[in-house]
Amino acid sequence: MRPAPADDHPDLTAFIRANLPLAEIPSIPGIRLHTATPKSGLYRLAMADGSDLMPPYWAYPWAGGTVLARYLLDQPQEVAGKRVVDLGTGSGLVAIMAMKCAAAHVLAVDIDAKAIAAARLNAAANGVSIDVRLGDIVDGAPPAADVILAGDVFYDEALAERVLPFLRRCRTAGLDVLIGDPGRAPLPTGSLLPIADYAVPDFGGARGSPTATSAVFRLR
Repeated sequence: MRPAPADDHPDLTAFIRANLPLAEIPSIPGIRLHTATPKSGLYRLAMADGSDLMPPYWAYPWAGGTVLARYLLDQPQEVAGKRVVDLGTGSGLVAIMAMKCAAAHVLAVDIDAKAIAAARLNAAANGVSIDVRLGDIVDGAPPAADVILAGDVFYDEALAERVLPFLRRCRTAGLDVLIGDPGRAPLPTGSLLPIADYAVPDFGGARGSPTATSAVFRLR
């Protein structure tokens, strides 16, 4: 696993810039993200890379990441001056907010090359610099960091079974672990301390419900 260099996916970067316009995120003032619209033609990315069947999580605002970003906006001391890892960064929203809250360093990690490209573009559009890494770190040792931010990582049972032990190892190693989630079924509520909640936009919400009351938790 290695940091993704700036020219890893020039065609992908050009596609995102051309087809996913920058849009403001409700409840997160001052941040704009490249966001998919009905005219973005995301299917063309799948057709161009038949081996990549991953859903485009990076192209939309999801409640877990958005609620974490909103919480950091209100509580910047959680990351100010600290080394931060944004696990499953997606669009990079949480990583961007951490830098805007004066984090000393932010590493945004994702297993999807498209997310890495989008996070890099979104960071530049918001005037911050983040490091990005393409790869899966949850089977490894805790990273050299002070804080782990994990938004929307408990949407799937199989993923939850891998992520939770990693986050527990991080907590045991002395890292603070903050989790954002709208209350999906795999969320390990018995291991979490709720610390805040907000009504935030959720692309994955039920039809007619564009917002979700989502919460921020600290791993005990």
